[in-house]
Amino acid sequence: LVKAVPTPNNGYPELVRLNCSNLENDSFITWFEFLKTKYIYDENKKNFRTIDFPIDYEFSYYLESKGITKEKELSEVTIQCGINKMDLAIPEFFTLFQERATAPFFVFQLFCVALWCLDDYWYYSLLTLVMLVLFEMTLVQQQIRNLSLIRQMGTKPYPMNVYRLRKWCKIDSDQLVAGDIVAVGKSIDSQLIPADLLLLRGQCIVDEAMLTGESVPQMKESVEFDEIHQRLSIDDHGKLHVLYAGTKIVQHTPPSKMNSSHIKAPEGNCTAFVLRTGFNTAQGKLLKTIMVGVKRVTANNLESFFFILFLLFFAIIAASYVWIEGSKNEARNKYKLFLECTLILTSVVPPELPIELSLAVNNSMMALIKLGIYCTEPFRIPFAGKIDFCCFDKTGTLTSDLFVVEGVAGIDDYRSITEIDDLPKECVDILATCHTLSQVDGTYIGDPLEKATISAINWSVTKNDVVTPKTRKGLLKPWKIIQRYYFSSSLKRMSVLASQDIENKIIATVKGAPEILRDMFESLPPYYNDCYKRLTSRGSRVLALGYKDIKGVKISDAKEMSRKEIECGLTFGGFLIISCPLKKDSKDVMKHIINSSHYVTMITGDNPLTACHVAKELSMVTMITGDNPLTACHVAKELSMVNSDHILILQKKEDNIFHWVSVDESIIIDDVANASNRLLFENDLCITGEAAAFLTTNHLSFFCKIVARVRVFARVSPKQKEQVINLLKDRGYVTLMCGDGTNDVGALKHAHCGVALLANPVVEKKKTKKDEKSLESSKPQVSKPQNSKFTIRNKGAPPPSESFKESNRKLVIFLNCLLSHIIKQGRCTLVTTLQMFKILALNALILAYGQSVLYLDGIKFSDTQATLQGLLLAGCFLFVSRSRPLKTLSCDRPLPNIFNLYTISTVLFQSMCHFASLIFLVSNAKRISGHKSGEFVDLEKEFQPNLVNSTVYLIDIAMQINTFAINYRGHPFMESLSENKALRNSFLISGGALFVLLTEFVPSFNEWFQLVPLSEDFRYMILGVVMTDFAFCWLIDRCLRFLFGKGFQKKI
Repeated sequence: LVKAVPTPNNGYPELVRLNCSNLENDSFITWFEFLKTKYIYDENKKNFRTIDFPIDYEFSYYLESKGITKEKELSEVTIQCGINKMDLAIPEFFTLFQERATAPFFVFQLFCVALWCLDDYWYYSLLTLVMLVLFEMTLVQQQIRNLSLIRQMGTKPYPMNVYRLRKWCKIDSDQLVAGDIVAVGKSIDSQLIPADLLLLRGQCIVDEAMLTGESVPQMKESVEFDEIHQRLSIDDHGKLHVLYAGTKIVQHTPPSKMNSSHIKAPEGNCTAFVLRTGFNTAQGKLLKTIMVGVKRVTANNLESFFFILFLLFFAIIAASYVWIEGSKNEARNKYKLFLECTLILTSVVPPELPIELSLAVNNSMMALIKLGIYCTEPFRIPFAGKIDFCCFDKTGTLTSDLFVVEGVAGIDDYRSITEIDDLPKECVDILATCHTLSQVDGTYIGDPLEKATISAINWSVTKNDVVTPKTRKGLLKPWKIIQRYYFSSSLKRMSVLASQDIENKIIATVKGAPEILRDMFESLPPYYNDCYKRLTSRGSRVLALGYKDIKGVKISDAKEMSRKEIECGLTFGGFLIISCPLKKDSKDVMKHIINSSHYVTMITGDNPLTACHVAKELSMVTMITGDNPLTACHVAKELSMVNSDHILILQKKEDNIFHWVSVDESIIIDDVANASNRLLFENDLCITGEAAAFLTTNHLSFFCKIVARVRVFARVSPKQKEQVINLLKDRGYVTLMCGDGTNDVGALKHAHCGVALLANPVVEKKKTKKDEKSLESSKPQVSKPQNSKFTIRNKGAPPPSESFKESNRKLVIFLNCLLSHIIKQGRCTLVTTLQMFKILALNALILAYGQSVLYLDGIKFSDTQATLQGLLLAGCFLFVSRSRPLKTLSCDRPLPNIFNLYTISTVLFQSMCHFASLIFLVSNAKRISGHKSGEFVDLEKEFQPNLVNSTVYLIDIAMQINTFAINYRGHPFMESLSENKALRNSFLISGGALFVLLTEFVPSFNEWFQLVPLSEDFRYMILGVVMTDFAFCWLIDRCLRFLFGKGFQKKI
């Protein structure tokens, strides 16, 4: 056996079986499987490693591969890497229950139950045991439901063509192994891609929404036209060349020409190489993340541990008191004393603690699921209540897919903007050809910006990458796109080769960031820099356009030209100006989040000016963007996002040296990392992605100091998005990242709360009155079906089922409702958890006093009394954790943790007040009953009701009810006590029962609780003490809450 210990928040340690498998060459491998991942022992490194899949070879290796050619090779690959199975067998109910029943916490609770049985509390022990078992059974049932949902997400096996043993054959997709050559294409029944595949030949358009949340289908190109000696990198080449498991091909184009050495796929399909299989694929990793998440439903584990230690301190004092004082009577049974001391020590872990913590998280998780928000790591929900920075991606998150093409600037002069209808032929040719659009079933697939552009110039994209003008006016003629060089975040440009067969003409068209294309133009107009800076400073999205004629070159030879040869000596074609409208609720979401004491940040690697336009419309406090720094800073200043007259930008001078310069250039600071310069801390800062890389390499400590003060991060890459999140985390800020698409995956994973938007239609169903009320309370907005784009899910959340995705897109729950709900549920869960710690701490301290001081006086409850008290207060324990958040976010922040001045002081002072009430009533009860002090009490005699016992029992119930009522938080984070009907009714029932017991209105009821009759004066005394105890405790808590009970937004 091997003990496998996972990384934090990725499951639990397990003892797993160590296996040994023989290979064909008389060698063997030693391996084990943990969390669906296979680990093989490496003889050279003397440690276990994951499987080495063929994912880092040169492109030539894959192109020349003939797949699995020998049975021996197939056997070895199967043993080492395994087949393409994602075994999601659902364990039986008893198996899962047994797993939970053997957990340390549950075993400890069973031990406590056994101790209560030894102390003759049979009914109470049975009640506690039933409560624990029922709760664990509920969790097991929920776990089975979640696992069933995950199982539906897996790709069902289906027959597919595989080139194996030098021939094409039909093999089920779950029998694939790494190294196979497969035929892929659009299937009639829309089958999902079964494994991670490298596209060798042909072209595919793939819908990755179910895996990454990217709403726009992605174009996948084969590797045969790339530099064949470069090594494959999933991170760098995955977006263009890899077909990921769990995605769906919506259109494919077979290879145009085939050499005799090429493997030709049957049925006109494309060929692909199997890179990874099973749970090692992108889909498999996602499923593993979710599977780990459904097993972990808890909150504040570390704080719970310290909380128990805090209570243990008082329990040790109480147990020591019982042992020391009890041992003074030599006749007393030491076994009973030891048992009582053990009970006191174990009482610091109330049986309700794990139940309450899990219920608080579970209830929030269920509430989010009803809103279409799937939480794959439930323990992160309380983090949503502590968030300092809310970080947003731009495209698809804050902006819609609708772009407005305003025209092209810079064609004639500095100021004029040429309308689309008046563009010269060369400019129209650039816009018509330089894109990645394709036509699928009569609709365009690709970047929404390019859809808007092709629509604005009134051209159409037909099959086989031919673009034609819809109106044959002027000299406009169709173009055939023969080669594309795709856009990447690092290059910030794309280029295309297109031809006209009629005139045997070939052109290269390029578009991209103005500052990137500047050095590629053969000649520039004198107003080039001023023109694009002026356009960016007003918040437009600007793309530089360029072209050149490829003369004297055949089409076949043109395809062999490198990207560097194409992207040089360009003729300037102008600046394309585009505006990007916001989502309908983006302004509201910024307003709500800023007003609720959060810093709002935008992190995007998109084309320069989109984020600037977004920032111009949104009152964002802090902006981290992928836009041009001048534009973003101008917008920030307009929106009063800055606190001074100047924004200092860290950028390169012409001599490649960085310096700080204000937008109006009135301030220039050459000393980049001078932490003593007041200007750097009195003004708002802007850092470009290039400057961020410079600071990371040369002045990392200085970068860490100013990162929270930087108002704008411009031109950031996906890796720099992660860096921004990590730097904020290192500075102690709790972060939320909200985005869609593959560019945000790293930042989503590194943030405390990663929220992924998924293109996710909502099934239209007949509304009930309850649904209408729910929709009215969350205020979703209805849009036209074509605008239906986003619902929300947490990091790695399960995508909807296929039938769900194919339904009509009628309703969109927008970002405003959903993000607000996440934060509200997070705050509600956090506050509920903290208030439960307070309540349980007070009850534990009162119990410790009762089991020590009062126990030695012979005061204890009967089994019947303890059981009835548990039943009477069960509703309070159950419903206090089922509070719902308010409809609006509060500007107040909750306290982030248990150990704060307010919580500790209110627990201690309320305990003192309760102790005073107990001592006062017990002393009066003893006086009335004629109890003699100084005598040793027989602790082992059978229970007999008396005045002291009845008094303590009544005041104990009253104090527990008071504790719930006083320490229930309510507004501004959750429903008030009057609004929480279930909890309110529980209080009324418990309080009514207490009132009946005090007034002896129903004598038989008192007899059932084994209480003795009380004199009228003493009843009034108890009632007065109960009211006084409530008043003083309420006053103490509210005063301390006013002084120390508010959370504060961290300063930057």
